[in-house]
Amino acid sequence: MDEAFNNRELLKVKVLDTAPLEQKEAATAVAQGLAGVQVVQVIGKTLVLYRPHPEEPEIQLPR
Repeated sequence: MDEAFNNRELLKVKVLDTAPLEQKEAATAVAQGLAGVQVVQVIGKTLVLYRPHPEEPEIQLPR
């Protein structure tokens, strides 16, 4: 997953219908489990996650 964030900074992740967590709970769990990851948005079953590139970030989130 580190390589995916380093290549893209923003990732969309689908939560399966059979997942034991609700979408917002899953987003929080993923963000807490991966260093530097922030939840940008939860749309239906899709999570949008962000982590800046360690050397050359292209995207700046508003604070």
